[in-house]
Amino acid sequence: MVKTKKLSYISVPSQIINSLSSSSLQTLLVSPKKSSKTSFTKRFFSLRSYKSTKFWFLTLFLFGLFGMLKLGFDLDYLIPFSPYPCFTTQQQDSFSEGYTKPLLSFASNGENHAQNSLKDEFLNGNGELSVVSNIEEDRISKVVSQPQALISKGYAESDEDGEFWKQPDGMGYKPCLQFTRDYKKQTEGVVKNRRKYLLVVVSGGMNQQRNQIVDAVVMARILGAALVVPILQVNVIWGDESEFSDIFDLEHFKKVLANDVRIVSSLPSTHIMTRPVEEKRTPLHVSPQWIRARYLRRLNRDGVLLLRGLDSRLSKELPSDLQKLRCKVAFHALRFAPPILELGNKLAERMWSKGPYLALHLRMEKDVWVRTGCLPGLSPEFDEIIYNERKQRPELLTAKSNMTYHERKLAGLCPLNAMEVTRLLKALGAPKSAKIFWAGGQPLGGKEALLPLTREFPHFYNKEDLAMPGELEPFANKASFMAAIDYIVSENSDVFMPSHGGNMGHAIQGHRAYAGHKKYITPNKRHMLPYFLNSSLPETEFNRIIKELHSESLGQPELRTSKAGRDVTKYPVPECMCKAGRTHTYL
Repeated sequence: MVKTKKLSYISVPSQIINSLSSSSLQTLLVSPKKSSKTSFTKRFFSLRSYKSTKFWFLTLFLFGLFGMLKLGFDLDYLIPFSPYPCFTTQQQDSFSEGYTKPLLSFASNGENHAQNSLKDEFLNGNGELSVVSNIEEDRISKVVSQPQALISKGYAESDEDGEFWKQPDGMGYKPCLQFTRDYKKQTEGVVKNRRKYLLVVVSGGMNQQRNQIVDAVVMARILGAALVVPILQVNVIWGDESEFSDIFDLEHFKKVLANDVRIVSSLPSTHIMTRPVEEKRTPLHVSPQWIRARYLRRLNRDGVLLLRGLDSRLSKELPSDLQKLRCKVAFHALRFAPPILELGNKLAERMWSKGPYLALHLRMEKDVWVRTGCLPGLSPEFDEIIYNERKQRPELLTAKSNMTYHERKLAGLCPLNAMEVTRLLKALGAPKSAKIFWAGGQPLGGKEALLPLTREFPHFYNKEDLAMPGELEPFANKASFMAAIDYIVSENSDVFMPSHGGNMGHAIQGHRAYAGHKKYITPNKRHMLPYFLNSSLPETEFNRIIKELHSESLGQPELRTSKAGRDVTKYPVPECMCKAGRTHTYL
C-alpha cells in the first residue's frame, strides 16, 4: 500500500496575509528540509537565529494570529469614520416588535441600553414576553450597574458631548402583560366563535392606520367576534393601494393574537353572501358598554358588522385587560412585513455603524403648514403661497380658526422650522459631529429649507441618502412603505425628537417607552418660544434655560393615569409596564 501524504491547513486572517511581503510569505509557506529534531531545536534557539529575518517574521506572525483570535477578528475600530455611514456589520439584536438593532457597547447612568441589549432574553420564539428568573434579573442588574465609557464601535464622545446621548432613568420599568383569570377564561369562547365577524376599513396614513388596527382588535374582543384582516382604504392624497399583508407581517399578527382574538383572512363561505350591518358614525371615545349595547344584538342576528373610520372612536379609558391588549397589538403583533423590516434595519445599521445617532421627524411639508394655520418662516414668498392655499381651501385648516398665526405660534401649536430645531438641539448639547437621520416628506422650500440644520450638523441623512442604488425602487410611490422605513430607522435611534406632534411621533414615543424608555425629546414649544424671540439673551443663559425647560421632557417614565385621556400605547406605564420583580408574561 502506498502511503499518501496528509496535508494540513491553517486559516490565516487576510489582514495578516496582506501585511506580509512576498518573500516573507514564501518563508512561511515553503517547508524546510528534513532534519533531526535535535538539530532543528538547536538551530532554532541558537543565538544566531535571533538575528534571522525568518525568525522575527514567524514570531510576528504568531503574535498577530494570537491577537486576532483574541479580538475575535473585530476590525471595526481600525476603520476610520466616513461622513457617509456605510454598511459595515450585520450583528443584530432582536426587539419585541421584530425590529433589529446593531450590537453596541454604549452605556449611560441609566439602565436602558444594557437592558435593551439583553431584551431578547425576555422573549420567547414567538416574540412574546417570557417569565424572567431571579438569576437572570441578578445578572442583568450586574451588567447595568457596571460603569462604562461612552464608546460605540470605536467612536468615543467627550464628557460634554456624551451628556446629549445619556439615556433617561427608566426607574426599573419593564414590559409586563399579565392578563387576569377572567380574561383568560373568556378567551376560549372568543377564539372558538364561528358566528360573528367584524369587518373594519381603516383610513389615513400608515401610522394613523396602525392606531385604528389596534382599536379594531380590541373592539373585536369586546364583541367576542372574529376579526377579518383590516382593509386599508386607498389614501386620497398619496394614492397608496397597499394591503395589510404588504405593510405588516400577517402570519405573525395572527400568531401573536391567537389567544386573544381569532384573525381570519376573509369571511367564510357561510357568511360571504351576508350583507354586513354598516356603522359609519361611531361617536368619539365610546366605552365597551356602549359598543356592546349598540352592536352586539345586530351582530348576533346578522353575523357580520362593518365599521369605518375608527380613529379615536374607542375610549382611552378601558379596563386593565383591554389596555394590555392594546399594548400587545401595538408593540408585539404589528410587526412590519419582512422586506420592509429588512431594508429598514439595513438603513439603521448604516446609521449605527460609527456611533450613536439622532432621529428627527420633521413636519415641514406644504400641507402641514396649511393645515396647522402656521407659516414656514422661510421668506415672504413662501408665506404668501401658504396663505393663498389656505384661503382657497379653508376646510384644510385643522387648528383653531379664530387664532392668528402669532397666537398659534406662541401657544405651541406650530411645527418647529429648521432654524428652531437647530437652536434647540444646540442648546440641549447635541455635538456638531452628531449623526442625524431625518424622517418626513419633502419640506416646503426643498433643501434650502434645511440649510440651518445641514450647516450646523453636516452628517445629515434621510432614507434616500442611506439607500444603495435600487434598494428603494420596490417601494417607489408607496407612501406607507416609506413611512414604515422611516419608523424603523427612527425607532432604532439613540435619541428621537419630532418637530411637531402627530401619529408617528406618538407611536414612537410609546414604542421607545416600552423598549426601556429610550431618550425621546418632546419640544416644550409653548414655554421655550418666548426665549427664542429674545435676541438680547446671551447664548450661555439661553442654553441653560432651554435645558432646564426640557429636563423632564426626555422620555422619562410618565404615568398614563396622571392625566385624563392619555393613550396607553403612548404612555404604557402602569398598565403595560411594571417594576422589576413582577412577572413578565402575557400568557
